[in-house]
Amino acid sequence: MTQASICTIGDEILIGQILDTNSSAISRALEETGVKVTRMLSIGDDSKSIIDNLNNELSLNEIVISTGGLGPTKDDITKDALARLSGSKGYVVNEPQLQIVHEILRARGLDVLDINKAQALVPDTCEVIPNRKGTAPVMVFRFPESRFGHPATLYALPGVPFEAIGALPDVIKDIKEHNPLSDIFHKCLMVAGMAESALSKKIESWEDNLPADMHLAYLPNQLTGVRLRLSIYGGNKDEEERRIDEEFAKLKPILGDMIYSYKDDTLQSAIGDLLRGTGMTLSAAESCTGGMIASMITSVPGASDYFLGSVTSYAVDVKQNVLGVSPETVETCGVISSEVVTAMAEGVRKLTGSTYSVSTTGLAGPGGDGLNAVGTVWIGLAGPNGTDSVMRVYKNDRKTNIERFTSAALDALRLFIIKDLKH
Repeated sequence: MTQASICTIGDEILIGQILDTNSSAISRALEETGVKVTRMLSIGDDSKSIIDNLNNELSLNEIVISTGGLGPTKDDITKDALARLSGSKGYVVNEPQLQIVHEILRARGLDVLDINKAQALVPDTCEVIPNRKGTAPVMVFRFPESRFGHPATLYALPGVPFEAIGALPDVIKDIKEHNPLSDIFHKCLMVAGMAESALSKKIESWEDNLPADMHLAYLPNQLTGVRLRLSIYGGNKDEEERRIDEEFAKLKPILGDMIYSYKDDTLQSAIGDLLRGTGMTLSAAESCTGGMIASMITSVPGASDYFLGSVTSYAVDVKQNVLGVSPETVETCGVISSEVVTAMAEGVRKLTGSTYSVSTTGLAGPGGDGLNAVGTVWIGLAGPNGTDSVMRVYKNDRKTNIERFTSAALDALRLFIIKDLKH
């Protein structure tokens, strides 16, 4: 199977000044093409480090894709490092890229300076894929088997995400033309309401009996739960999908409704699937989640079909005066309680006329109230067949607690609706 490494070049990645979005986009494109990504590497702005690391990656992989360090300023040293790596004897002008440089700068009303023209200068050892979205071309260096023990190709892309990702279709086309490729098939199953470690224990026997050519990955996320991904490298895609579906089907008796999707999905999308086209509607009343539940629900295209609205009832006065929570309930039970969160859910359901509602009240931290543990959340649920409430306690920072509160509320709502639909 053809293997690849992805390398970012530039101190700005290493010091956390910018976020590396290129590597994930490149990795997805390679996997879809049938190229297995073995490693992602970040290299600083040092010529020797660039040469040494790229030499090593080329010795281990048939394909290496680098991004960054190809700008017009003097601190961009990557092109010279690539020239040395490839044994270049000099630079040549790539006329198609030079024409693009002129077109881009003229369109911006800028003069074409020598420093801009230099972008079209490339080592005489490379082929060029013109960059239609920027001034630095994609340079392609092909190395014979005698150099690394196997044929190897280095694609040097600009670092600007708009340009790097824009060049990907041409790079993938070139990869397909020069490499033997096989299918890589991935399929995901989404699980909510269980930590990764507990899930691993629960499905241990199933995992131990997976076919040898299937690879399982646990991919936890506080907003979506745990993504179980099965992968098969090589073979026939239709056959691979059938076999993975058979294995995932064996999990239903083990996990039940903790499985919320048999694809890469979100809880809010799964809730939308339950409500869309049924005429049933939804509303939310949020305190400690601060509107995040409503934000997640409305991130799904078409959510207006079933989501009516929400109240961010952060203050006690809003809980009482807008949602109708009685002062006596607050005084007797406390703001963070089953009684208050249930009254919030009932209040917003009545206010909006929705079929279902979800509510939250809790303590995200870092400060406490002296009564409840930091990380405590009560989730309220109301529907045509009654109400329910759920308490959870998480021990994280404020931001993570709010995300976990939101995820727990969405999952509780999902299960509440499913329970109604089964009766």
